[in-house]
Amino acid sequence: MISDKVRDILIDRMIILKQENKKDICLVGPVNLPVQLDGKTVTFQWYTWLLLDGMPSDKEKLLESLLTADLADAQQSSVLVYGDFKQAEEAYIRMHSICHTGDIFGSQRCDCGYQLRQSMEMIVGKGSGALFYLANHEGRGIGLFTKSLAYILQQEGYDTVEANNALGFPDDLRSYEEAIRVIKGLRKSPVTLITNNPKKIAALKAAGLTIHDHLPLWGGESEYNSFYLATKVEKSGHILNNEVSITN
Repeated sequence: MISDKVRDILIDRMIILKQENKKDICLVGPVNLPVQLDGKTVTFQWYTWLLLDGMPSDKEKLLESLLTADLADAQQSSVLVYGDFKQAEEAYIRMHSICHTGDIFGSQRCDCGYQLRQSMEMIVGKGSGALFYLANHEGRGIGLFTKSLAYILQQEGYDTVEANNALGFPDDLRSYEEAIRVIKGLRKSPVTLITNNPKKIAALKAAGLTIHDHLPLWGGESEYNSFYLATKVEKSGHILNNEVSITN
């Protein structure tokens, strides 16, 4: 049983995001999170969220339900916020899809680890922004285990798109709906999106995010990921420069 003192502390940091005909989302934070970034310590404000699917939207009941929810079996997404994200005139956003191999192990098969750290530095340099870490995006939405099967096919000469297709999946299954609802709970003004992916720009705009512009993020190239990066451009239409502006 959660004590009254603990309950009061936690409820004050919980926000229930509601939208008509959608399941509620519980946003929790901020938590002060000091991060080692480029040789210095930078403090971000960390939030995480939970889609309340079969769980109560009442904060007290939700806290009590966590004991039996078994949330460790399904990862939750989170967001690192820097600066006065709510009020700043301009802010950078990075929608970063989880990459177990690149982000954690530092794999050179992709550029995900580089993009994760570099986008954090760009946000700090700008003075305001948010990095969303999307837990259900592994392998462009096919999951970690299936991604490992796709990697086996890639070792046999398949590119990333061909490997996903060979397993019966489309190129990209990712959804940004929850993340956009969280953004709207944290900020109302337009944002600049850090991405090379025009499909991501289109998906976010279609889901209601107001985007002012975008910034490309290329780097971390090596002999191990050159084919992967070329496929991004040739088959997924990734943008190599910042010539394309976003208008709403």
